[in-house]
Amino acid sequence: MRILVTNDDGIDSPGLFAVKQALEGCGEVAVIAPDQNRSAVGRSITIAESIDVLEVPFPDGSMGYSVNGTPVDCVRLASLGFLEWEPDIVVSGINLGPNLGDDITYSGTVAAAFEGIMLGIPAIAVSIERPGGWKAIGNEGVFYFDVVASFTARLAEKLVTNELPGPVLLNINSPNLDAAGIKGAEVTRLGKRIYRDQLVEEAPGGNGGKRYQIYGDDPSYHEEEGTDFHAVALQKISVTPIHFALTNLAGMDMIRDLGLDSLLDNGRPVD
Repeated sequence: MRILVTNDDGIDSPGLFAVKQALEGCGEVAVIAPDQNRSAVGRSITIAESIDVLEVPFPDGSMGYSVNGTPVDCVRLASLGFLEWEPDIVVSGINLGPNLGDDITYSGTVAAAFEGIMLGIPAIAVSIERPGGWKAIGNEGVFYFDVVASFTARLAEKLVTNELPGPVLLNINSPNLDAAGIKGAEVTRLGKRIYRDQLVEEAPGGNGGKRYQIYGDDPSYHEEEGTDFHAVALQKISVTPIHFALTNLAGMDMIRDLGLDSLLDNGRPVD
């Protein structure tokens, strides 16, 4: 099995290194990751600029590739021939912080996995709770990567060897607990995040314009059984299958009934 590992926290993230080591027991691993933290960049790509790639060492003496671009750029590099092989699976993470419910629409971690399934490659996005909570950005506190890293490696093997209906993205979220604390693993659906963002004006910036803080308060979520939020709250690893079918099929007939041709400004009177 040939595995591409990437993330959005950057090439130096301990979560990236942990899952890389776990996956090396499954096959050949290549790491291509951003050169710095690119959290919450979503599906951003680099256009009209060159992308620099630098070979960098890991603590175990192996090498990876650092990219001054986005997580999606990293997957594109691999798929377009930067590596000598095409990956059988893309694994993105382990992200330092959860990607639950609506969070996935912002997440660079999940975006890299989405790029995998857009290219027809199965993919896993994997995240772990922060010991310091929502506002703790970076490597603060103790992360228990071992359980979710080994779980991800075993799941990656099953994902590649089993015939599945089309490319599959599995979004994994783990409590930050050791093996004794994890109560199991559960297939879930995406839950609903409750954001508590506020527009707070701050002292003006150096350019004389106004300055605001938007994102700050800890978000919550709707309490519903069967969701990723609920599973993690029960100290279980959550696994959510995700696809990229965005068309609202149920709404197509309603839009047709609006009479789209009648809305064209073609010189004829509108009925």
